Amino acid sequence: MSESVDQTAVLPGKHRAASAGRSFWRELPVLVIVALVLALLIKTFLVQAFYIPSASMEDTLQGGPEFPGGPTAGHPYDRVLVNKLVYDFRSPRRGEVIVFKKPPGWPNESTITTPSNPIARFFHDIGSAIGIAPSGGSDFIKRVIGVAGDHVVCCNAKDQIMVNGHALDEPYIDLTTADPGQHAAAYQPFHITVPAGELFVMGDHRDDSDDSRINGPVPVSDVIGRAFVVIWPHSDWKTLPVPSTFDQPGLKGG
Repeated sequence: MSESVDQTAVLPGKHRAASAGRSFWRELPVLVIVALVLALLIKTFLVQAFYIPSASMEDTLQGGPEFPGGPTAGHPYDRVLVNKLVYDFRSPRRGEVIVFKKPPGWPNESTITTPSNPIARFFHDIGSAIGIAPSGGSDFIKRVIGVAGDHVVCCNAKDQIMVNGHALDEPYIDLTTADPGQHAAAYQPFHITVPAGELFVMGDHRDDSDDSRINGPVPVSDVIGRAFVVIWPHSDWKTLPVPSTFDQPGLKGG
């Protein structure tokens, strides 16, 4: 009576290693495709990594040099994680840092454009999806200052933004642009009552940000999600909580 023999058990060691190597390279394309599909599903529905495209949110978020050709030292391009699910259950709140699609009439957030070559565009889109490449100027990141019905005014005698008659204490804002002549932009007078279904947003780098002061409110429907943590570079790692000034009594009842 003959018995079957497991041929792989008697193969010399180098032959088994070669067989395993060939199996790995055959499986690698499948593993890469599965990883890309999982990344796409996570990006589409849950969490997306986002590349900070400009200096408009400094010093909270670093986005390269303050101006084209400016010094890059101390100005890395931060990457943040964006919760895309949270606003399916509630509306954006004052003080939150949000990512939103470019509304009509807004300029690009950066001068970086999406490659026209199909192959280059494919790899660029993958890099954008996982936060290692910019989105090509079509997405913005700003802080929510006012929600629907809020009366937002600049400024009081202390150069503070007023929301529903309450002054915001904002130690996180940056007023250190390379051009001192731009400081006036941070204190340019305005007043607006935020329309229903929209948000009034501003960059933390107040004298170097094209935001709702210039381009008008942002439709809530254009919001992609809330940025909640900086993940890269590791030296900039931090969470992005709502500043305490937005919790002051009476502000939310305005």
